Amino acid sequence: MSQTARTALPPYAGLPTDLDAAYRRITWRLLPFLMGLWILSWIDRVNIGFAKLQMLADLKFSETVYGIGAGIFFLGYFLCEVPSNLLLEHIGARRTIARITFLWGACCVAMMFVTTPAGFYALRFLLGVFEAGFYPGVILFLTYWYPTERRARVFGLFMSASALAGVIGGPLAGAIMTGMDGVNGWAGWQWVFLIEGIPSILAGLVTLFYLTDRPAKALWLTDTQRALVVADLARDAAALGPREHRILASLKDARVWQCIAIFFCIVTANSALTFFGPSVVREAGFTDPLTIGWILSGAYLCGGAGMILNGLHSDRSGEARLHCGVPALVGAAAIALLGFLVPVSPALSVVALTVAIAGTMSAIPVFWQIPGRFLAGSAAAAGIALINSVANLAGFGAPAAMGFLRELTGSVSTGLWIVAAVEGFALVLICSFVPPETPAPETPAPETPAPETPAPEPRIAVA
Repeated sequence: MSQTARTALPPYAGLPTDLDAAYRRITWRLLPFLMGLWILSWIDRVNIGFAKLQMLADLKFSETVYGIGAGIFFLGYFLCEVPSNLLLEHIGARRTIARITFLWGACCVAMMFVTTPAGFYALRFLLGVFEAGFYPGVILFLTYWYPTERRARVFGLFMSASALAGVIGGPLAGAIMTGMDGVNGWAGWQWVFLIEGIPSILAGLVTLFYLTDRPAKALWLTDTQRALVVADLARDAAALGPREHRILASLKDARVWQCIAIFFCIVTANSALTFFGPSVVREAGFTDPLTIGWILSGAYLCGGAGMILNGLHSDRSGEARLHCGVPALVGAAAIALLGFLVPVSPALSVVALTVAIAGTMSAIPVFWQIPGRFLAGSAAAAGIALINSVANLAGFGAPAAMGFLRELTGSVSTGLWIVAAVEGFALVLICSFVPPETPAPETPAPETPAPETPAPEPRIAVA
């Protein structure tokens, strides 16, 4: 990322008990709620993979139509993610996340009325537009509440919700499709969109009353806790040293584009596994939607455990680059192996798919430690959103290519091998561009908390 290695941040030695208690309170207040929203978001984004098991036959859609529709979500995501994150920086997380959640829920419900490829494409595109900004917005939001040495674990906890969504969403979609098929004259796949979209609409309304934008405004913390957290965040900002705050300068920073290339490789694999996971399991020999749901549930449970444990170990060791690159390589190897196993062994295919999901997902939360080491303020809002939005264009390309190749060859194996090669390249890019962390002298902890001061109004700077 630079010609010289960046200095790793020192841990905050001798953390006061009160400060630990404050962060525990923040975690219990924010993380369960944000994880719940991410579960709803993930389910509403990827339920198309389960609906596909019935939807394609009912609507006479080809595999290519499905692949384009699944992936076109990310074009809307790409176009609107940076503006959404800049809006969050300007008006706050509470209103931004509430708007996002309500609209994606409404769009999910509307999916039940799709009858043509054009309508399918339009609603998937709009779902991307509406959901744009949620994921990078939460990443940015959490940087307002936690210092650097605590973030990988927190990111891992938050992002593990996508694995929990897989644990919950697979059996739920399978049960709805088998149990509700034909009720009220609607197909099972239509009930999936209806039942899974309504909770997001309600959650958007709850968000307006529940979230707090910044620690200085958190009335649910004591005065002492607020002061301690504000002082600790100021200590962390000082330890990081000068970082880019200007939006346009951050977008021209080569390190941002290096991060985009790395994350693009990881997202390629994650999207392929997400949108074609049910199809891979079915091609391996499991045909019942509920059985497919339970198989993927177990795989995503392992993925969630990997995210949390890898993030925890990264925080404790102070090392991020290999904690991102090595799991990505493991995921790539498992995907390549899966391409060989699908035609020959159902049981071994499930094992390889589980390892692929766990490896790929474990790389993601640690990756987000990297941009925060050189971006701050409005530049972080724009940079994080740009990294996520451009890299997620892989989410359009991977499903579209997988659908085309499956239709062309009659098998998912060729697509899996290409995806594995792309993900494996992530480690090459990390070793080339991300310098290893080097230890720095410890920064002594402040003996007394700094007085509480109101957070300044954010300004959006222009280079």
